[in-house]
Amino acid sequence: MTDNNKIEIIIPNQGLTVTEVVIVQWHKKIGETLQKGEVLLDFESDKAVIELVSPTDGIMGRIVAEEGETVAIGGVVGEITA
Repeated sequence: MTDNNKIEIIIPNQGLTVTEVVIVQWHKKIGETLQKGEVLLDFESDKAVIELVSPTDGIMGRIVAEEGETVAIGGVVGEITA
């Protein structure tokens, strides 16, 4: 978490052998309203395409990793303003 109003969107652990993923598609744009459990983006590991959902209600504040970018597990890809 970066401060009281912002929540980092982090790529979760995908198992022992996966060290990085590729951002396939963002489903939300900066400024759009988010609801907890709503799909934010799809990312691809060497095994599957996975949906990442919003951990909370809020507004899409920032996108750090664009579609097609490779991101390490635990890497920050965006930010939600609560």
